[in-house]
Amino acid sequence: MGTFTSGEVVLITGAGSGIGRAMAHEFAAEGARVIALDMNGRTATETVEQIGGDALAVEADVSVQADVDRAITETLATTGRLDVLCNNAGILDGYADALNTTDELWERVIGTNLTGAFRMIRAVIPPMLERGKGAIVSTASVSAFVAGGGGMAYTAAKHGIAGLTKQVAFNYGSKGIRANAIAPGGIRTPMTAGLEDDPHVKALMDATPAGRWGEPEEIARVAVFLSSHKASFAHGAVVSVDGGWIAA
Repeated sequence: MGTFTSGEVVLITGAGSGIGRAMAHEFAAEGARVIALDMNGRTATETVEQIGGDALAVEADVSVQADVDRAITETLATTGRLDVLCNNAGILDGYADALNTTDELWERVIGTNLTGAFRMIRAVIPPMLERGKGAIVSTASVSAFVAGGGGMAYTAAKHGIAGLTKQVAFNYGSKGIRANAIAPGGIRTPMTAGLEDDPHVKALMDATPAGRWGEPEEIARVAVFLSSHKASFAHGAVVSVDGGWIAA
């Protein structure tokens, strides 16, 4: 028997590849109905086809308010409920420092990684409040704690995810909505493809206790736990799943 046995609906952003796709598979295997949202409709559909069952693909860009509104409306119209949000959509910034971070790069990374997460949270709170319960799990990063895991915009955005998570927990925990975040280290995904040969990244990974890249499934399993009744006392946590990156 799976973790989710009462028809729970889980909306996952960035579900077309990498950690998001792994989350979709893991939640579906645990009995949840998955809404796979991605700005790339083709990859979102591929995820749903892999899962099968009653999963639903939604093409939307979390940095665009109209897309967020449409995605939530479509989800509720189709399923009638929304139990879990996995705020996972994110992009990298090429490790750009301040002098090499243009306004366009800053706004694009912050718009997706932080503002998009905020907009999704703001959109799901009303239906969760109506049901008197819900869980929000956002994908942060080791860059929510330390520098060096990304550039100026990426690190600022991921620090923002940590603060956003804590504030949502503070405001809505007593109303039945739990908010937590996961801070992955180096995870082998399409987004990180090509970084394995980067000397800076290789030195970071070699220095971790795990001494290797993580796999998307290793993050997805933690997302399932944090979303479930098994983590009922977890509020406002930012859980490092980083192979020991921060510890080292």
